[in-house]
Amino acid sequence: MSNLKQLPLHAMHQAAGAKFVAFAGYDMPVQYAAGVMAEHLHTRQKAGLFDVSHMGQLRLPLAATDVLESLLPADIRGLPLGRQCYSVLTTASGGVLDDLMIARRADDYYLVVNASRRDEDLQHLNQHVKGLVSVDDRALLALQGPSAEAVLAPTIPEVLQMRFMDVAVIPWQGHDLWISRSGYTGEDGFEISISCTAAEAFVHTLLKNDDVALCGLGARDSLRMEAGMPLYGHELTEDISPIEAGLPWVIHRSRRANGKSAGGFLGADRILRELEQGAARRHIGLRPQGRAPMRDGVLLYDNPNNGPSVGFITSGGFSPSNRAPIAMALVKSELDSSAPIFAEVRGKRLEAQQVAPLFHSPNYKR
Repeated sequence: MSNLKQLPLHAMHQAAGAKFVAFAGYDMPVQYAAGVMAEHLHTRQKAGLFDVSHMGQLRLPLAATDVLESLLPADIRGLPLGRQCYSVLTTASGGVLDDLMIARRADDYYLVVNASRRDEDLQHLNQHVKGLVSVDDRALLALQGPSAEAVLAPTIPEVLQMRFMDVAVIPWQGHDLWISRSGYTGEDGFEISISCTAAEAFVHTLLKNDDVALCGLGARDSLRMEAGMPLYGHELTEDISPIEAGLPWVIHRSRRANGKSAGGFLGADRILRELEQGAARRHIGLRPQGRAPMRDGVLLYDNPNNGPSVGFITSGGFSPSNRAPIAMALVKSELDSSAPIFAEVRGKRLEAQQVAPLFHSPNYKR
């Protein structure tokens, strides 16, 4: 018997013909009948609806502001009401415990954290913060794509006034929807937290629009890779700093060396030093030659025949939008940024070109 947890909408996904895989302790829909490529392209062209209820949803009191500033390199004090930001929980050694979204609402901070790190996050936060609440009675949906606003507005007209990274609590049929204008695909879209008891009815309301298609974990992964977005356990780990991961912008200017609230967060010594002097490793994108995907964990070299490894692939696969393989990697910083790289695949070193780790231009409503 499986020990995997099920999403609140598991039966609905089964009825819709989903195929399931184990992910972060959950039985997750990886794709539907149309397949990963069709779901990916539908999201880029219209609107994909993803069930991301496996993600952890947490609430913290507003009194936790100062403590949060010691755990995140963000400007929590300056985060306006009705706005959210992307940030990272850092470790004492300057690595990343998790990446997350944090929103300031009227009565609390609302956090969305990775399912694979939820237990670690809860343990870490409970050591520092009083009043932490784990939200376990709500589903989380992501409506993503250029048609997302047009799809959602007839049901929730208030979203027309929302811009990228806005958050709001909006009533729908007697239920409060916690909505943010954000996502994980590089497209405009919304993440919607809703009571488990109302989630299926809300999904069916959205699916009445022909522009909406249910999409699974497979398309979510290829979409985020094209958008150069990190995945915990790949681009981010407790051993990889935010600077090495190509995320210097998550260190808010107020928390930098000359900022008004400089340092003061876990791992600040290493992170601020790397921000100023550079890190030992750097995050890059790769375009492999040929059609063979280069998967995560594959070792990289600067020589086609011999020599030591200069890094490794953190994420890799096929890009439906580019109709070619793509990858992201972590390599030694001294490596010439214009030099070809060779990945060892099935005993052969295959060439790849170093590029910026962005394979799709973001389409957000600013």
